Amino acid sequence: MRSFVVYTAARIGLFALTWVVVSTVASYWLDWSMVTLLWTALIALAVSAVLSLWLLRPLRDRLAADVHARASRARRRFEDSRAREDEDE
Repeated sequence: MRSFVVYTAARIGLFALTWVVVSTVASYWLDWSMVTLLWTALIALAVSAVLSLWLLRPLRDRLAADVHARASRARRRFEDSRAREDEDE
């Protein structure tokens, strides 16, 4: 669960940092309005998604390993429970 929180916080932080950079650059050329805010957020979302593939790879790999381990434990418990039911019959 901790790896999920860390990865999610890193993604949100990366988006926020990217949005600040994109909006700062855009403020030099554009007048601010709700449309400008929306476009800068969309551009920041796209850029941060691409950057996260490269920058957050270790966190994503750790999260995937944790999810896999948890699924394996759940599968093992299910199989053990199923085997006990078969023995009871």
